[in-house]
Amino acid sequence: MSTIEQAGHLPGLAAEAIGRRIVEHRAWGETVAVALPELSEEQAKALCGHVRGRARETLRRMATARVVDAIDRASACLLDRAHPLRRKAEALLPVVTGYDRETVRLGLTSYVKTFRRPQLLRFLAEDFSNPGMLDGFQPAVKGGLVRAQGPALLLHVWAGNVPALPLWSLVSGLLVKAGTVGKLASAEPLTAGWFARLIAEADPELGECLAVTWWKGGAGGPEAVFLGQADCVMAYGGNDTLAALRAKVPITTRFLPHGHRIGFAMVAREALDSRRAGPLAHLAAHDVVRYEQQGCYAPQMLFVERGGPVAPDEFARHLAHALAALASRHPRRRLDPGEASAIAAWRSGYEMRALDGGATLLGDPADPWSVVLLEDAVTLTPSGLNRSVAVVALDDLSQVPALVAPHRAYLQTAGIAAAPGRLLALADDLAGIGVTRITAIGRMTAPEAGWHHDGRFSLLDLVTLTEVEASAEAAAEGFAPYAD
Repeated sequence: MSTIEQAGHLPGLAAEAIGRRIVEHRAWGETVAVALPELSEEQAKALCGHVRGRARETLRRMATARVVDAIDRASACLLDRAHPLRRKAEALLPVVTGYDRETVRLGLTSYVKTFRRPQLLRFLAEDFSNPGMLDGFQPAVKGGLVRAQGPALLLHVWAGNVPALPLWSLVSGLLVKAGTVGKLASAEPLTAGWFARLIAEADPELGECLAVTWWKGGAGGPEAVFLGQADCVMAYGGNDTLAALRAKVPITTRFLPHGHRIGFAMVAREALDSRRAGPLAHLAAHDVVRYEQQGCYAPQMLFVERGGPVAPDEFARHLAHALAALASRHPRRRLDPGEASAIAAWRSGYEMRALDGGATLLGDPADPWSVVLLEDAVTLTPSGLNRSVAVVALDDLSQVPALVAPHRAYLQTAGIAAAPGRLLALADDLAGIGVTRITAIGRMTAPEAGWHHDGRFSLLDLVTLTEVEASAEAAAEGFAPYAD
């Protein structure tokens, strides 16, 4: 056991009294042991009370600008490759998650840049016409006054093994000045705790209003305490997991679930000439390779239009070549038996179709990637993930909305390469069947600051608005000293 890393951030609890569960992660010939916090029910209650109390006493009175400053300073530390925590992240996260070091390095930088001051101000401006309402009552357009307050205790239940992914919801909670408790994902239990500690270093008072812990899901005990104490629960995971969690949340508690999603891409004939097709395939390959399609944003199927100088089958070969080239720079992480079986089953299904001439498989089963070309317009189908993707040839991209509509409940991100007029027409059709984010190919796995996750508000959904109606203002005038 080469390294033992303490996970979490637990203000108000004595470190020596906290139980720990040691979990080992192995990849790339190295081992990292992570000490996950295991709290008793009494410690869970004490932690909730501490965070709620400090948020009430200090965070509610903090200027939003001060919160932004603390997040910006914490982000600057993680962006500084000489900072001890950044160096630790680059050393440990590849072993914990299995992703190659270059993927972790580039991905961490790209993602954390989202939480610098200019981007944080965009977060606020996107959801609030006047962010000052987070600090006090502000004039309302319709008359009267309005202010917004985050929940006294916001619980995040994180999932997945994409490095640093929890920072999005954690930052959102802090921006609305909510007392915050986050539950670590076992697959990536480090970054959220590191970031919380950096917040505490940047602003010790804010650090007391934020906790990051862990518990075994479905085991009762601390879980029941946290779910019972929270005013709002923001949860991530599979739909079955979210349904089970929702059943445990009190009916009066706001529940904001984010389940699994499926992404796809569309390539128009005007993007398929000899100059553009190769670079575009390379961009699509980056979207596929980045975090092995584990995120909600990654494409699992590409719809490619016939009629351009480069045919769909040639584009598929460009994509296969790009995936093969990226495999040397970004080796695929080691697959567990279930993941390997999923890819094998996915390939097997298309091998049967290939016998009838309706599919062409590119790449050998031993390759760390798989591309299948489908000559018929088929409905959107999940891939085997981990660099497996289907290219569907069709006569017109206007067919795509009908092909993806059966998965309406799971749609989120679509990458599009098309001319401006067609982009807007396609976007309108996709919006009608539930797509909530349309982006450029190559940017599918990198949402912009302030984007509306699953078509909802990142910040506005968290707050409660209090209004002072114009009638109350007018009545108050009658009781002023100058009214006589």
